[in-house]
Amino acid sequence: MAIPAPAGAREGSGPAGRPVPELTPELVADWRARGGELVDLLALVRERTGGVGAFRPGPGAAPTVLVTDPDAVRHVLAHHPDRYVKRSHRARVLVGDGVLSATGDAWQRQRRLLQSQFTGRGMRRYEARITAAARVTAARWEAYARTGEVFDLGDEMRRFALDTIWRALTGRPLDPDTERELGAVAGVVAALPSLPADKVAAEAAVAADIARIDAVAERAVRAARDDADPADPGLLHILVEASATRPEYTDRLIRDELVTLLMAGHETTATTLTWLYLLLDRHPEARERALAAGPDGSPERREAVQALVHETLRLYPSAWILPRHATEADTLAGHALPAGTDLLVCPYLVHRDPALWPSPETFDPARFTTPGRRPAHPGAHLPFGLGPRACLGLQFALRESVTLLEHLLPGPVPRLLARPERTVYGLTVRPDGPTPAVLAGGRAA
Repeated sequence: MAIPAPAGAREGSGPAGRPVPELTPELVADWRARGGELVDLLALVRERTGGVGAFRPGPGAAPTVLVTDPDAVRHVLAHHPDRYVKRSHRARVLVGDGVLSATGDAWQRQRRLLQSQFTGRGMRRYEARITAAARVTAARWEAYARTGEVFDLGDEMRRFALDTIWRALTGRPLDPDTERELGAVAGVVAALPSLPADKVAAEAAVAADIARIDAVAERAVRAARDDADPADPGLLHILVEASATRPEYTDRLIRDELVTLLMAGHETTATTLTWLYLLLDRHPEARERALAAGPDGSPERREAVQALVHETLRLYPSAWILPRHATEADTLAGHALPAGTDLLVCPYLVHRDPALWPSPETFDPARFTTPGRRPAHPGAHLPFGLGPRACLGLQFALRESVTLLEHLLPGPVPRLLARPERTVYGLTVRPDGPTPAVLAGGRAA
């Protein structure tokens, strides 16, 4: 089966090309009967149809097109973002009209304001705050090593990442009360894939957690307004200042941007760091190689530590699936694509394509330090997306991950007491279950 091209299509006036190959309904029905994960269905689509293929998510549903071919990925995300748009976002119940879910002119205005904060000079403003949060975590781990206390790796990574983004937003370290209340963010994120489709019902299902988050946001915004001339302004002060000249920055939109940055700024980083430590538990030699690459603070060690992060993001990308909607007819990788088609770009499967990444299931950080090991195609590696809607916090997330690892890797080594048995493919790809650990002796930096 295939998505047919519209009759009379020609180059320049509509899609010209062969039909998009489609997975048979029998295979979809078999996947559904087995209770498979969405990622299993998508892997089957790619296996049977190639880098651009279609499936029908339900009986009578219109075809959805899966995109994993790197040229097609760039076409959709980088070359024609106005042709392939985001219609909504699963996290809207949490982030409202923040930059993650905004579209059109509103998104462009919001993105423009925040962009400078996450590149170049803007990033340098936050380096001291990132380092301070890493030192707090390192001190806590030293205490765990002395006492032999059991701790949860995932909780530790969330605690660090939340402290880091809170410092970046407010200029202040995360206090215990705020940390406890913002635990509701993780609860809402975990609930998002199973929320009712009806907007009112979805909001009702997470109303208590949203109320807790809103209370924290209201206090933070009020404090930023009261501190009209901070010595070291945070991101929240930038948003509050914008409200003086930009009427669209109401208290509600400032709240939405604050919650967006809290969610995106800690949930994905915490998940990446948790995966990294799970991988290092199975591959302790990777830690040793990173530490042996050069002395503490050297460019060689930093490059090796960055490679640990990049390889973890290859296996478990922050944005594992990127929905898009075709606003007009197009030709995609030689396939005719009618207007109104829904698409799923899947970085998770792109990163596990053996044609692009030999032995793709193997954790091999040397892919990112050895010349010629990483695919040259820019559409082959997109853990934060591509194009104008790529993650704003890319540099921030990489910087905080590497900074924490530079503080923790030379010290005591976590020994996992249990490993999660399942992987959850929700808003992020995350391990499902606790990650209890104790610290064994490390070696000097």
